Amino acid sequence: MAPIAVTPPVEQETSSRLTAQGIERSLAKTAHSNASPLTTKLTHDSLTHPKTDSGVHTLLPQLDASLLQTTFTTSPRPVPALDSSERASQKICTDHMIQAKWSENSGWSAPTLQPYGPLSLMPTASCLHYATECFEGMKLYRGYDGKLRLFRPELNCNRMEKSATRIALPTFPTEELLKLINKLCATDGPKWLPRDEPGSFLYIRPTMIASDAALGVQKPKEALLFIILTCFPSMDDRKGGMKLLASKDDMCRAWPGGFGYAKVGANYGPSLVAQGEAKAQGFDQILWLFGQDCIVTEAGASNFFVVWRTREGQLQLVTTGLKERIVLDGITRRSVLELARERLTMGGCAGEELEELEVVERNFTMKEVEDAVDEGRMVEAFVTGTAFFVAPASLLHFRGQDFEIPMATEHGGRYMSIIKGWLKSIMWGMEGMEQHHWGHVVGED
Repeated sequence: MAPIAVTPPVEQETSSRLTAQGIERSLAKTAHSNASPLTTKLTHDSLTHPKTDSGVHTLLPQLDASLLQTTFTTSPRPVPALDSSERASQKICTDHMIQAKWSENSGWSAPTLQPYGPLSLMPTASCLHYATECFEGMKLYRGYDGKLRLFRPELNCNRMEKSATRIALPTFPTEELLKLINKLCATDGPKWLPRDEPGSFLYIRPTMIASDAALGVQKPKEALLFIILTCFPSMDDRKGGMKLLASKDDMCRAWPGGFGYAKVGANYGPSLVAQGEAKAQGFDQILWLFGQDCIVTEAGASNFFVVWRTREGQLQLVTTGLKERIVLDGITRRSVLELARERLTMGGCAGEELEELEVVERNFTMKEVEDAVDEGRMVEAFVTGTAFFVAPASLLHFRGQDFEIPMATEHGGRYMSIIKGWLKSIMWGMEGMEQHHWGHVVGED
C-alpha cells in the first residue's frame, strides 16, 4: 500500500508548538472567569486588553447569559407530527434562536433570544472562505418522568471552546454557553416536546462562525455565536446493522497534529464526496482509516468500537485512543467507556449474564479486525455519536472483501444493547435513573 503523506516530524513539531501557543494565548483571555483578581489583571493586561487614549487597559466584556435580551416571536411555527416527512427532513427549527456577537475591540455583546430566522453576512465573511466555523451536536430529551433533560451538556460546552480556539475564534466562559442553551430549551422545549410524547427529542446546534467581513487569511476580528433547536429523526433503531466501507489509500480524514479532535466544519465538508460514493454503493458510512497500517479511526462522524477476544482469550471492548488526536472525543464515546469500566469489568455485568471484559483505548488496525473475524474472535462492533446514538455494525468492506460482524439479534450485539439501554435510561429519566448526575434537568418556562 502506498503511504499517505504526513507532515515531516520536525516541521510538524514546530507547527504544533505554534498552534499550542496560540491556543494557550486564546484560553488566557477567559482567565478572569475562574482566576484570582491578581491573575486576571496580569493575564488580561498583558494579552488581551486594548489601551484607551490615556494608556490604561480596559476589561473587555465576556459572554454573559444574565444580560440576555428577549424578543418572542409573533408568528409561532406549527410542530410537525413525530412520524411526518417534515420532521425527517431535518429542516424544521423551533420558534426561537439565541445569538451573541463578539468583536476584537469590544468583546462579547449582550446575547439575544429572538425569533428563528436567517442570518445576515457579508459575502466576504471569513467563515465563507476559510472554514472558520465550529459547532456542537446535542439533544434535548422529553423524559418518561415528564421532565426535559440534557445529557452531560457541560462536556459539549467544554469541547466547543476547544474547537473555537483551534480555528482562531474567541473563547468564552463555558458555563455561560450552557446557561444560554438551557434558556432556549426552557423556552421552546415545552411546546415542541409535549409531555404526552415521552421518548422524543430535539437536536441542539450551538455554532460559532467568523463574521469578519475582511477578505484575507488572518485571525478573525468578529464572530457570531448562535444556538438553534431542530427536529431530527431517530437514526439508531434500524434493523440489520450498519454496513461500513473502509476508506481507500487516497483518503485521509485526520492526521496527528491536525484538527481531527475538534468539531469544526473543515472536518466534515471534505468527507462528503466519499460518503456519497459509499451510499451509492449500498453502504451506510465510510470507515475512516489512517496511514500505511490502516489504523481504524471513525465511522463517518461517529466513534467506532469493537468487542473481540484476544488470541490469549481475554474479552475486550476496544476503541481508538485520543493521544494522537485523530478522533473526536465524543460525549457518547466517553460515556460508553465510563459505563463499561464501571459496570462491565471487575466482577461481572451488573446482574446480566455476560462475561466481564477489559476496556482498552488504543490504535488498532484493519489487519487486527480481519484476523479477529477470520479466527472467530470478533464478538460485535458498533458506532456511537449524538446523531446515530449507539448503532450496530454488521459488515465491513475492505479491499474488495466483506467481513461480516456477528450480531446477537437484528438490533445489535449483547454488550452494545445493554450499554445503550443504560444510556437511554439516563437520557430519558427512566425508573431508577431520574436523579443520575449525567442528566441535566431543564426547567420549563
